Amino acid sequence: MRQPAGLTGCIDWRCLSVLVVLSLCSVQFQASVSAQDPQLRFGSDVPREVEQVYERGLKWLSANQTADGTWSGGDSGPGVTGMCVMAFLASGEDPNFGPYREHIRRAVRSIIQSQSAETGFYATSMGHGSMYHHGFACLAMSEVYGVLDESTLWSGAESAGVQGGAGDRRSVGQSLDLAVRASVTSQKSNPFHAWRYSPDATDADTSVSGAVLMGLLAARNAGIRVPDEAVDQAIDYFRSMTTNRGEVGYSGIGGGGSANLKAISALVYSISRRKDLQEYQSVLGRITADLEHQEYSYPEYFRYYMAQALFQGDFESWQKWNRRTAKELKEQQGEDGSFESNHGPAYGTAMSLLAMALNYRFLPIYER
Repeated sequence: MRQPAGLTGCIDWRCLSVLVVLSLCSVQFQASVSAQDPQLRFGSDVPREVEQVYERGLKWLSANQTADGTWSGGDSGPGVTGMCVMAFLASGEDPNFGPYREHIRRAVRSIIQSQSAETGFYATSMGHGSMYHHGFACLAMSEVYGVLDESTLWSGAESAGVQGGAGDRRSVGQSLDLAVRASVTSQKSNPFHAWRYSPDATDADTSVSGAVLMGLLAARNAGIRVPDEAVDQAIDYFRSMTTNRGEVGYSGIGGGGSANLKAISALVYSISRRKDLQEYQSVLGRITADLEHQEYSYPEYFRYYMAQALFQGDFESWQKWNRRTAKELKEQQGEDGSFESNHGPAYGTAMSLLAMALNYRFLPIYER
């Protein structure tokens, strides 16, 4: 059957042209996505100014670690030690053969020995704020688990000044399993199914809860058994504290919280794979709309969580924020490589370095 002339003309020229254009657009889009995926996962070349700041920071951490594996001169405890371990690992430092292997191993031994064999909590002499330490220590142990060759972790411990008996020298896996049980036990006894400063607290806040939940999520990613119910209930708590405008409350009722809380909430929604939630979309919208925000209350804490939240939620926003933050941190770094903070130079240095660690993307918890 003969085609109508008008239709034949359309097929031969107009429709064919449209099909060619659509085909080219499709190829370009697929090429763009394919090019972006490796960049998201592995990154491109790390900016030289980031490398310089990071290298100087690690040298300061290594030079100022005490013989027992901790850091002094400010707040100290397993949480701060854990953040320092994370700072080393995040740029790809090898805990088995690298130049900082002994620093990492000493710190890991310190974290394990801070843990109560009875309760499983990573304890600190500071009482107040101990669940922060527990959460950060759990996160660090999750990231070192499976990477550190433990066959010689405790060999020569006495000559290195390690105190305590053989019963305190558990493996990273054993320690991590105990820590997860401790977190879950604390959550079960909490009316809000979340966490506060002490393990037996009867109230909760989104800041402490975020630190503990990130430890649990990292442990789960590492292969440690974490009950789904524990994660689900924690996310329900964050949802109850998030308004439909993307505001996140600190404690009590939702809304009215700081930018810090928006950042950590966006992160836990992301890592727990709850990006489909309206609460997540609302919070992400708030933090991406205010990339120029300067946080004067706990700025190191803010940059640490903001970097991860943006990277997980909006890569282009993270790129913009990262460029500006790298310049700021370069200006703030001390001549000795440290970063001062209200919690001391070890905390300030580790958290500042970790705010730039997504330029490297070595840690599993940073995978997008």
